Amino acid sequence: MLGVLLGTSAVRAQVTPDKVVEEVRIDQKINTRLPLDLSFRNENGEIVALREYFGKRPVILAFVYYECPMLCTQILNGMVATLKTLKFTAGREFEVLTVSIDPSETPELARGKKEQYLLSYGREGAETGWHFLTGDKQSIDSLADAAGFHYVYDEKTDFYAHAAAIMVVTPEGTLARYFFGIEYPARDLTFAVMEASQERIGSTVDQLLLLCYQYDPATGKYSLLVSTVLKISAVITVVAIGGFMLVMLRRERKARRRQEEGENA
Repeated sequence: MLGVLLGTSAVRAQVTPDKVVEEVRIDQKINTRLPLDLSFRNENGEIVALREYFGKRPVILAFVYYECPMLCTQILNGMVATLKTLKFTAGREFEVLTVSIDPSETPELARGKKEQYLLSYGREGAETGWHFLTGDKQSIDSLADAAGFHYVYDEKTDFYAHAAAIMVVTPEGTLARYFFGIEYPARDLTFAVMEASQERIGSTVDQLLLLCYQYDPATGKYSLLVSTVLKISAVITVVAIGGFMLVMLRRERKARRRQEEGENA
């Protein structure tokens, strides 16, 4: 993806444009299985296997680094702003996995970020569903490569050039949806989480709305399917007409019955 957002202006000054264009990008790898046997450290410093966060619920995955002076903060701020508007809650209907791409960062940094964003999120019980991980370079690179997240480290500035996006992953660890930039539409993220859960969550109205929209990988958004809307509208119309006719027939039968009873009396 050519429309890359860099982490800092300092990175832009040190990393050549050719290197950015060549290496800093996000390749959509929809239907690719993530390597869930990789090991990381959680915000408490405990060694955890990636698979510990999968198996039950969809996962929203974000690659950042905790001392990033600009872009990563915007990604996390954009994500938490959207999560606050969803009726689904982290730890209940989905998990959130924030992974540092900087192998020098520590669980202490991760814990500080978790406390900050849990406070901003303000949902009870979310501490069990939003995880901030650190890891060694091999694990980070393996996960990032599997997810199509390509970044560049600049030794002179000690900053990372990277693109902005979050991903939705199925409970089995399969990449399902990508959302680019730093703002994530609540409707689209809701649909993505519902789809990734194999539509096990969401109300009847949510499920009906989901039928009317289709994910477009080129834009990372859901677009309205006019043909589906027309079909659903036609079905609703037929059902409504059928219901109206049924009501009218019952009224006619009741009126006829009263008339017959009056004549017999």
